[in-house]
Amino acid sequence: MSKKRRASGKGKTARGNVAVKLAESVPRPRLPLTVSLPQLLQEGSDRQFRRLVHSLFGFLARHEAVRDGHAATIGLAGIEYTVLISIAHLSVDGDVSVKIVADHLHVTGAFVTTVSGRLLEMGLIDKQSDPADRRRVRLTVAEKGYTRLAELAPIQRQVNDVEFGCLSAHEFHQLIGLVERLIDAGSRAVDLQKYLLAARPEQRGRRHGSTPGVAART
Repeated sequence: MSKKRRASGKGKTARGNVAVKLAESVPRPRLPLTVSLPQLLQEGSDRQFRRLVHSLFGFLARHEAVRDGHAATIGLAGIEYTVLISIAHLSVDGDVSVKIVADHLHVTGAFVTTVSGRLLEMGLIDKQSDPADRRRVRLTVAEKGYTRLAELAPIQRQVNDVEFGCLSAHEFHQLIGLVERLIDAGSRAVDLQKYLLAARPEQRGRRHGSTPGVAART
C-alpha cells in the first residue's frame, strides 16, 4: 500500500473518531417517562417497558400475517376466517349467537353481524332464529365451511406449532391468563384515553382514530 493511501486511511479514521467524540459530547434531551408505576420501571427507566410494547407490535404484525395466510389458503379475508373458525369452536359448547362471538373476539356485535353476513352469502355458515327468542340468531358452520377448515388444518397445524412451539406447557397456560388480563386493562386504557382527550379544549371537535370493530368498554 502506498504512503499516500495509508495517510488517507489514517485521515478518515481520525475524522471518524472526532465525529464520534462530538456526537458523545452533544447533550441529549431527557425523554419523559411513558409509565410511572414502580413495577413497570427498572432503575427509574422505562426502557424495558418500551422494549415490551415494541416487541408486542412486532409479534402482532407477524401473527396477523400468519392469520391472513391461513385465511388466504381457503379464499377468505383474515377477519372472515377468524369469525368462521370462532363459530366452529364455540359451537362445541352449545348454541352460538352474534353476542357470544363478539365477546369471544372482543369486538362489537355490529362488526360480527357484518362479517357473518359475508360468510352467509358465501355459504360457509347458516343463520337460524332462536326458537326461545325470535330476536336472537343462532350461527352454525355449514358443511362447506367445515370443508374449508379441514382443508386448511394440515398447513395450519405446522405453522401454529412453529409460532408457539417455543413455549412450555406452563408458559402457554400462563400466557393465556396474561393476555386476557391485558385485553381487559387495554379496554380501560382506551376509555381513559378518550376521556382525557375529550377534556382537552384543543381536542374538542376533532375526530380520533379507532380500530374498526373493537368493542368499547362500558
